[in-house]
Amino acid sequence: MTSAELLVDALGRIRGVVHRAVDGLTPEQLAFRLDPETNSIAWLVWHLARVQDDHVADAFGTDQVWVSKGWRDRFDLPLDGSDTGYGHSSQQVDDVRVADGDLLTGYLDDVVEHTRLLVHDLPDGDLDRIVDTSWDPPVRLGVRLTSVVGDDMQHLGQAALLRGVMQDR
Repeated sequence: MTSAELLVDALGRIRGVVHRAVDGLTPEQLAFRLDPETNSIAWLVWHLARVQDDHVADAFGTDQVWVSKGWRDRFDLPLDGSDTGYGHSSQQVDDVRVADGDLLTGYLDDVVEHTRLLVHDLPDGDLDRIVDTSWDPPVRLGVRLTSVVGDDMQHLGQAALLRGVMQDR
């Protein structure tokens, strides 16, 4: 297995678990929060897709699917178009509301497919390419992609936990 195949597999697993986390939920369930300081399932899934879209597009010098495939307009959120959710206030988390889970999974599916196309033939040597010099040490492509997978998994686990807690109530 190559590094590229490993990354594509990890991203595909994220996609599958996201679908299970939001499948069949109502808009109210997607907006459910344990308390005013926690995130909702809708926010968590939107955010993990936005971070992947933003970071991968930046690392490969491509447009974000958020804009290029019209997802920003479809979501129609009262947020800046470049917003990924980082540092959101409680009110901003509450502002991320969707009519159904299909909007969330559709966007994530497009993001994962875009990432897969960029990564699937990536030679291992390219993983050492510097993609962000604002950090010390500078961030290499392999580190950025691993970070995206880790961040997505963390937020996905939170969404799955929220679904379980909500369904037990």
